[in-house]
Amino acid sequence: MSGKVHNFDQKPVAPWHLAIVINIGTLLVFLLGYLRDFLRYIGVEKNRAAVETNRDGYPRLYRSFENFYCRNFFRRLADGWSNPICSVPGAEIDLMDRYSNDYNLTFQFTGTTTRAINMGSYNYLGMAENSGPRLEAVVEDIKKYGSSTISPRAEFGTTATLIELEQKMANYLGVEAAIVVGMGFATNSNNIPAIAGGKGTLIMSDELNHSSLIVGCRLSGATCKVFKHNDIVDLEKKLRRELLRGQPNQSTANKPQNQQDHVNKTSTYKPWRKIIIIVEGIYSMEGTIVNLPELIRIKKKYKAYLYLDEAHSIGALDKGVVYYYNCDPNDVDILMGTFTKSFGAAGGYIAGTKKLVDYLRVNSHASYYAASMGPPIARQIIGVIDSIVGNKQDPSANEGLQRIRKLRENTVYFRNKLRERGFALLGNHDSPVVPLMVYSATIVVEMIRAAMKQNVALVGAGYPATPLLEARVRFCVSSAHTKEMLDRVVDVVDDIGTRLHVKSQYQAVC
Repeated sequence: MSGKVHNFDQKPVAPWHLAIVINIGTLLVFLLGYLRDFLRYIGVEKNRAAVETNRDGYPRLYRSFENFYCRNFFRRLADGWSNPICSVPGAEIDLMDRYSNDYNLTFQFTGTTTRAINMGSYNYLGMAENSGPRLEAVVEDIKKYGSSTISPRAEFGTTATLIELEQKMANYLGVEAAIVVGMGFATNSNNIPAIAGGKGTLIMSDELNHSSLIVGCRLSGATCKVFKHNDIVDLEKKLRRELLRGQPNQSTANKPQNQQDHVNKTSTYKPWRKIIIIVEGIYSMEGTIVNLPELIRIKKKYKAYLYLDEAHSIGALDKGVVYYYNCDPNDVDILMGTFTKSFGAAGGYIAGTKKLVDYLRVNSHASYYAASMGPPIARQIIGVIDSIVGNKQDPSANEGLQRIRKLRENTVYFRNKLRERGFALLGNHDSPVVPLMVYSATIVVEMIRAAMKQNVALVGAGYPATPLLEARVRFCVSSAHTKEMLDRVVDVVDDIGTRLHVKSQYQAVC
């Protein structure tokens, strides 16, 4: 990959007339929702949502707004957000046919399935397969070790397969060591607290970081500050400000920000014990690739640690964004990634120096309070790594490398085709995550429904996963897709986008 830093397009915003319609429509939905809640309360309308019982004297388990939103808005669009599948998430999938008579409160299955082109799975390298040599190796590991160790790593959860995987992952990334965790989310949420070390640590987190990173930061007890997405200028500005202020007064650390700002003026300026910058390689909602060379410059300048989450970039960009930019992997202090996307498996890893990995083996909750990765899952991942780096004499013959090249070709081809048709896309040109801006959540759902009628399976995202006016359809390109499949998807989306005036909305902004 090229070491050049790519410029990102400015995010298109909803035209003013559409923004007004969306806001008014949302307001009406909420007013009608509160009216229906009142009618349910007085018994005029039957309440068919889940209700907590026998809770007198106890606080509610769920916040009122969460229940309100799901009850009156999200549920009515549920058929557009998710559909059950009954096949591997390959280039094509089998979707269960279902219908609802009560606005998606319940569903009835017809007993039939629909074959559709899959544009919604993170199967970047097409490794989510149920046949082939990797499956045979997985079956052999099941016969040898069983399907699970049912034990944490620190007790009886370490197998020869896991040790082999950790060694191969470290070699693949070009670092000293790696540790494997059985769950991708827990790789962040359980390890960040151990790395941060609690009070006296400053974490600078990108505003669009994944929830697993956010949970890990909150559990760590460190002071967390957020900077604008992929904005190096904003990061440096806020980092310099926090360095000048120093650690917060612990007696006011939990007070509102405006009160903390007042106290910081009289701060003792006690220096931070450590500073950690946390970012992702590819952002799954934006399709942007992190500006890693500039982040490395910042972290060296201010003696900070850099934590890089490569859940979506490892494999999809070969060895990740470190190699995409031709950077030194040793310049990234903590390399994290998951096996749930490009590797067609489960779990995650932390990689870096042997000192870091040895520390996590002893201090991370993932080593003591979570079951280790199952041997057959580890064997699947080993098979994918071997397919990428296995043939050193003739790298062009490596199946994995061929898939990586095909993925990049498909990504560039698909993005160019959509842009030619006049759609507003987000993200980097080389990112296999392709968000198409639609702005309205209801339009997103209608696009998904219409595409499904033409055997194209799409995924959408709207509020609260995105801001209210930034709803989008998100495509995930795979090396398993053929050009004929991608052309078919473009034609279907183009037809639907024209009927729903999606392209005209983007042109109005331009």
